[in-house]
Amino acid sequence: MDKKMLEHSREVIEEVMKKEGLSRRDALKLMGLGAGATMMGTAPAMAATDAQAAGSDKKAKIVIVGGGAGGIMAAARLRRSAPNAEITLIAPNDIHLYQPGQVFMAAGLYKADDIKRPNKDFIPDGVKWVKDEVVTFDPDNNRVETAANGKIDYDFLVVGTGLQYDYERIEGMSRDLVGQKGISSVYLNDPKAGTAKGGSATWEWFKQLRAAAEKASPENPINAIYTQPDTPIKCGGAPQKILYLSDDFLRGNGPVGGADVHKNVKSYFCKKGSKLFGLPGYNHTLVDEVTPMYGNITDKWNHVLRKIDPDKKIATFEHTYQVKGEWDPDLEEYDMITKTEMVEMPYDFIHVVPPMKAVDAVANSPLGWQKGTAKGWLACDRYTLQHMKYKNVFGIGDILGIPKGKTGGSARHHGPVVQDNLIAVMEGKEPTAKFDGYTVCPLKTQYGKIMLAEFNYDGPAPSFPLDPTKPRWIWWAFDLYMLKPMYWHLMLRGLM
Repeated sequence: MDKKMLEHSREVIEEVMKKEGLSRRDALKLMGLGAGATMMGTAPAMAATDAQAAGSDKKAKIVIVGGGAGGIMAAARLRRSAPNAEITLIAPNDIHLYQPGQVFMAAGLYKADDIKRPNKDFIPDGVKWVKDEVVTFDPDNNRVETAANGKIDYDFLVVGTGLQYDYERIEGMSRDLVGQKGISSVYLNDPKAGTAKGGSATWEWFKQLRAAAEKASPENPINAIYTQPDTPIKCGGAPQKILYLSDDFLRGNGPVGGADVHKNVKSYFCKKGSKLFGLPGYNHTLVDEVTPMYGNITDKWNHVLRKIDPDKKIATFEHTYQVKGEWDPDLEEYDMITKTEMVEMPYDFIHVVPPMKAVDAVANSPLGWQKGTAKGWLACDRYTLQHMKYKNVFGIGDILGIPKGKTGGSARHHGPVVQDNLIAVMEGKEPTAKFDGYTVCPLKTQYGKIMLAEFNYDGPAPSFPLDPTKPRWIWWAFDLYMLKPMYWHLMLRGLM
């Protein structure tokens, strides 16, 4: 399947690159091919940052916690850079999920088997796999404690545990409700059990939404609510991806087709804040082009889901707003008073994005930030990814308590930084490789169009000479056909 998709995507991009104004060099860069090498694992290593992949022949015990993208990449990179080290990977999951693919599952374009692989296929030779979970981190004594295999000592530690979904923080909500009573959530998965229920349940939700819309009318529409929590989340664009794709599905686009019935649905997007995207250029496209294209979407700013009644189909939101207070003659302005009210919204269908938090073992340990807005998340320097207190500890992936980076694209850029800086510390040197905050969000604005939002700590950071705020079909082809094989065959093996 990956090979067929790859061959098709090559033909597609060769054809489209001329229309988009891309040089052949840029097209090859886009495809990750480099010097004609194939996508299937024989491509040369590609630098994700300015890190230079230093090496060390020293002996040391390196423990990596987590079997997701971050942990597997770290294992692959450190195995090559530290051939004499004793590397142990602690991870419970037999199955590895290509989690970005759950959105394409929701859109009816992937099946569950398309995003699943055995984890053993990606664990490098020479890395010991302890199929277990860490329950306690003890960095003062350089050890972790596992659920079934006791204590494991280390000289160096890489924390790549990912994050956890906190559905129960919403009163009345639970994982079991996903796929029931008009409720869905594309995020829901369980790599340990090898399931991606969120993707398949949301595709069924798409079809149920459409079936209901076909029986409704603009005068008597159905209500669909899409939520985004007030916590950090992985892939911050996913809530909007589901909003736009489901509405485009109602217009008759996607794999099923049919009449345009989207005017028979009133859609509400509820989130904290008053912007669809934090950077002005991307936000402008979403506000002035994408949302008006649908015409039936209402943004409910500063509405955070706190309670759900699945039987009555009522969602309760905490709405925060400001009102004018007394006039201040010295400042010559009104005092602004923040108020909060609970707002009930009836729905027929609701897509719930759960609050997210650091895994308990990290949050309850000295490794987590002890205060502030990042409390509980791994306390690492935002540039070197080295722990603020424990200099033999590094972080990778979603667990990091840094301003940006809860995407697979960020984890790819974390990899060489962790690799270089851990090796530097092994050699008694200061870490110098820096993560620049790179994050990428392939924001699906409709079937066949993606706005490729790339940015870092300083602002927009496009990789190609195209207007990054313009949704394009070429990015859709890249995401649908190429990113998955790149993920399996290059990224997880530390080759990009």
